[in-house]
Parts: sequence; C-alpha cells; structure tokens
Amino acid sequence: MIVCCGEALIDMLPRTLPDGEAVLLPVAGGAVFNTAIALGRLGIDAGFFCGLSNDMFGKQLAETLQKSKVDSSFCPRSDRPTTLAFVELLNGQARYVFYDEQTAGRMITADDLPTFDARVKALHFGAISLIPEPCGASYEALLMREADKRIISLDPNIRANFIPDADGHRARIRRMVAKSHIIKVSDEDLDWLEPEKNSAEVIRSWIDTGALIVVVTKGAEGASATTRNGSIDVPAQSVSVVDTVGAGDSFDAGLLAGLERVGRLERQSIAGITNEELESALKLAASVASITVSRAGANPPWLHELA
Repeated sequence: MIVCCGEALIDMLPRTLPDGEAVLLPVAGGAVFNTAIALGRLGIDAGFFCGLSNDMFGKQLAETLQKSKVDSSFCPRSDRPTTLAFVELLNGQARYVFYDEQTAGRMITADDLPTFDARVKALHFGAISLIPEPCGASYEALLMREADKRIISLDPNIRANFIPDADGHRARIRRMVAKSHIIKVSDEDLDWLEPEKNSAEVIRSWIDTGALIVVVTKGAEGASATTRNGSIDVPAQSVSVVDTVGAGDSFDAGLLAGLERVGRLERQSIAGITNEELESALKLAASVASITVSRAGANPPWLHELA
C-alpha cells in the first residue's frame, strides 16, 4: 500500500449556469488528496492520512476516497470545519484563496499520527500541508519517524504566496529532502527552494545525501529524472489543456504507480532501478497527467482510460 499524507479540502470551482450566471461548485480536492485518488483509480492499493471533518464537506471527501478505492481508515475525524479553497482560473492556470483557520486538516498533531503495519510500503508527502502549523510539523515528524522503514516520496509543490516564513519553509523541505528516497519538483519549485544554486548542483546534492530518484517536471518541455546511474528525459505529451488543476498531483501518482508496476517501490530494490524501468514509470506519469489537464478540475483517469 502507498499512503498519501497531506491536505484534503474542498475546491470551490467557478462554473457558469445555462443562463450565464456564475456559481461555485464544491469539488473534493487538495494536492495530496488528488494523488491518493489517482493512485486508487490506477488500481494501486492506496491509503490516505489527513484530519477529516464530520461536516458535510468532510463526508464528501470521505465518499470521494471510497469511490476511488482509497483506504481512509488512517484519517482522524473531528468536528472542526473542512478547509475551503476558492479557485480562480486565469488562462487555464489556477489561483487559490484558502480558508483554513482551525480546520480538521490543519489542526492534526503528533498525537494523531497513525501506526502503519507491514502492508504499507511507501508514504507520499507534500504541498500546502507542510506550510501551516501544527499540521506541518506533524507531517514532518511522521516522515522522520518512517524514513528508515519505508519508501518516502516527497513533492514540495511550492505555493509561494501562502508561505509566510520562506526561510523556515525552505529549512523544513531541506530536512525532509534529506530523508526522502523519491523527490519530484517542478523547475519553478527548484528555483524557489535553492535560488542561489543551479539546478544540476541541487539535484546532485540531493542524490549525494540519500535520494534515489529525483524528477524535475518542466511543463511543455517534459520531465527529467536523475539517479545515481545518470539522467534520462521524457517529453511531454501533446494535449489540449482545459486547466492545470491536479496536473502535478496526477504525475506523482503515475510515477509511483509506474515504480510499483516494475517492482521498484521496495527499499530492497529501488536503488537498482534501470533506465528502462524509470522511463516506463515517467511515461505513465506523463500520460496520467495529460489526461487530467485535458478536462476540467482535478479529475485523474481510471486505469481503463489509459491507452
């Protein structure tokens, strides 16, 4: 099982009624939540960890997980409200305003961290859940606790506008990077995280400190992956983009699913991954992301939709 650890929220998406009136549609979302949904739809044994509310939106999140065959039994429940994210789309790019004070997801602490058994082989972390407190410290503590037991995947998924303490967040991500086996960043994330260094230098330093796979996504230019044995590149797939909501989250799921397919999502074998196996995983990631961006909202594909 792959357990995705991070935010679950309701995206309030702009829509237009037949009479032209603008409305907001509540849709289950959150970057790490989206990755869990995509994994479940790809037929991967997936779980999810985040605080979930008992309110109507929390029930919507739980039902969405269930429909995509994701195990939500790790999630602590509370009567705190669900995080809401109001979305504005400008030329297909999403901008967000979050309402997150005292929410079920934000207020998880170390006391809420789950215990995992042997069926959990990998944990995935990232995104805005690493910014606020106390949840940011709680996710970091979980990663540190489990790093010597399971595969750790990290996607920082930087949202600079929501980071009040840039230096503090960079320090947290650096600590988590040092304990992660799979790291996926966009080229923009990389520039924000290490503004004084060139990308090749940063990637090499991450490999030298223990990362086994570092993937950098470059939008229309595709993605590159670096291991201790070198680097490979995979082109982006040509697609008509509706919007980019959930693109990176779907890529994460495709990458993890691809590694699972070739039997490399194991602590004993991941270091021995071949370029051919890694290329296969990257191509699956690109395919999953391309389908997601071809339709509105974070709506990753089911396995039967892949060519």
